[in-house]
Amino acid sequence: MTEKYATTDAGAPVPSVEHSLTVGPDGPILLQDHYLIEQMANFNRERIPERQPHAKGGGAFGHFEVTNDVSQYTKAAFLQPGTKTEMVARFSTVAGERGSPDTWRDPRGFALKFYTSEGNFDMVGNNTPVFFVRDPMKFQNFIRSQKRMAANNLRDHNMQWDFWTLVPESAHQVTYLMGDRGIPKTWRHMNGYSSHTYSWINADGELFWVKYHFKTDQGVEFLSQEDADRIAGEDGDYHQRDLFDTIEAGDYPTWSLKVQVMPFEDAKTYRINPFDLTKIWPHADYPLIDVGTMTLNRNVVDYHAQIEQAAFEPNNIVPGTGLSPDKMLLARGFSYADAHRHRLGVNYKQIPVNEPKVEVNAYSKDGAMRIRNATDPVYAPNSMGGPVADDPRRVAEAHWTSDGDMVRTAYTLRPDDDDWGQAGTLVREVLDDEGRDRLAHNIIGHVADGVKEPVLSRVFAYWSNVDAELGKKVEEGVRGKADQ
Repeated sequence: MTEKYATTDAGAPVPSVEHSLTVGPDGPILLQDHYLIEQMANFNRERIPERQPHAKGGGAFGHFEVTNDVSQYTKAAFLQPGTKTEMVARFSTVAGERGSPDTWRDPRGFALKFYTSEGNFDMVGNNTPVFFVRDPMKFQNFIRSQKRMAANNLRDHNMQWDFWTLVPESAHQVTYLMGDRGIPKTWRHMNGYSSHTYSWINADGELFWVKYHFKTDQGVEFLSQEDADRIAGEDGDYHQRDLFDTIEAGDYPTWSLKVQVMPFEDAKTYRINPFDLTKIWPHADYPLIDVGTMTLNRNVVDYHAQIEQAAFEPNNIVPGTGLSPDKMLLARGFSYADAHRHRLGVNYKQIPVNEPKVEVNAYSKDGAMRIRNATDPVYAPNSMGGPVADDPRRVAEAHWTSDGDMVRTAYTLRPDDDDWGQAGTLVREVLDDEGRDRLAHNIIGHVADGVKEPVLSRVFAYWSNVDAELGKKVEEGVRGKADQ
């Protein structure tokens, strides 16, 4: 085996990786020891700002293969029958910092980047089909309520429940969070959802609304609160370790992509606001349609370069796909890209993990850490043969934004748009008796740990609004713990 010799970052050989350059064996360190200074300076700059939410996570590379024909709904090249596309996935917790345990009760991020033949397509989702809020004005405050108190720097259940009980639209997601899906057994044993409503456009220019469902082929499994607490103390990187070791052993996890498709006109009169992130579309109304299979089969070799610097953003869309009037989705179109510019620099899309596999002909130029050479002309319009915007893939493509009435009326109240109904249905009709018992057990344990008046009374009313029997059980359980 050929021996490798250490070099500086500029490639020059170094005399020693153990000893500084000094005047004599015990003399002072010399300023001209460039390698020592380079090592210390680099060390001081190794960390970049962590993600605000979703700081703790991991992922892997793989591919997505289309096994069914959905071309009647979308002309996107990577969604045509038989197409196989390289991709990267990242799974994460929402509230925890980079060093937090994997098994805290929290939603799990499910972010995907597809390196398609028409540019990168990203899906930024979770392991639940809904979210806590429907309006982006609440998002920042929601995340702050799940983080740490200003005075003592401690996470605080009273703060969390204070926010949730003042925001009734959170009930559907909080029911998922306090149930089994709040702590998946592993990342391999959880589903992933776009949660948001997106749009698809077919070759004839017809527009459809779509929700993505990545169903785990390993089966949905979870950890009890007690097991999760134990594992948090034994192995804070339990989920990260499981994914890496499983792929390393050749046991590649897979997910089946299914979609719900709603005709464009249905959105105008559907009984539920189809763009409300706190709601699902019942499968009886819009059944799941098979699309293809995602397989993760290659571990990263540099976590920082390939996962910490991976930048997912819902505004990475390709011809045949699009956004929707979902307010949260539209806001994320700005906020995610802006977060990456802050964390990674304006040229973050030139980092290899984020770089598309297709030729880039952009008018962006300069900025910190730019590595792709700009070529003249660097402005548009121009008469020098620069790239033009009349790509036939985009010509005459339908856009929902042109339907002003639909956009203006999207959030008008509809028959089934209350905040409690779907959460109650989840409790009464989706969960079995054991699932309802675990849900109550988890809520009681969480609320009994520090929630106080006046928030406590609002918690009892919150769960009674979801389901009267559950609310009664929660109140009795919490008060019983207080008596003890």
